[in-house]
Amino acid sequence: MKKTILTLLVALPMSLFAQKFAHINSADIIQAMPEYTTAQTEMQAAAKQYEDELKRMQDELKTKMEDYEKNAATMVDAVKQRREQELQDLNTRLENYYQASQQELQKLQQQKMAAISEKVSKAIKEVGEAGGYVYVMDTTSGIPYISTTLSTDVTAQVKAKLGLK
Repeated sequence: MKKTILTLLVALPMSLFAQKFAHINSADIIQAMPEYTTAQTEMQAAAKQYEDELKRMQDELKTKMEDYEKNAATMVDAVKQRREQELQDLNTRLENYYQASQQELQKLQQQKMAAISEKVSKAIKEVGEAGGYVYVMDTTSGIPYISTTLSTDVTAQVKAKLGLK
């Protein structure tokens, strides 16, 4: 009985060392994907459209503000109040548009990256299962240390699984 327990205590730590670990660099994989390049291009185009509209609204506000300041001294009170209200409304619209555009850009980025991340995760899982790895850790996720001697870098294999160079 003692021999059996002793054998188990010796063999158990040995079996832990027999496990295989791998690591990847997901940022390197994602940046090599054509979907990522396409998503970046689409997000930049959307950002440019929002930026152009915001610039147009700012220019309109600036023009109306300059016109108001130039003619305020000669305006009757009712016209002056209406113009001030118009300027406040335009400024509020501008601020609301800016916030909405930022939210839309963030939503677009999340949508595009979710599809890419799902595809990468699937490839990582397939490579992990095929290689018999217990864990496949991502070096870009903030893990302070990964031993490259005890862990295999499977970034190239994941890229190959995704059809990347």
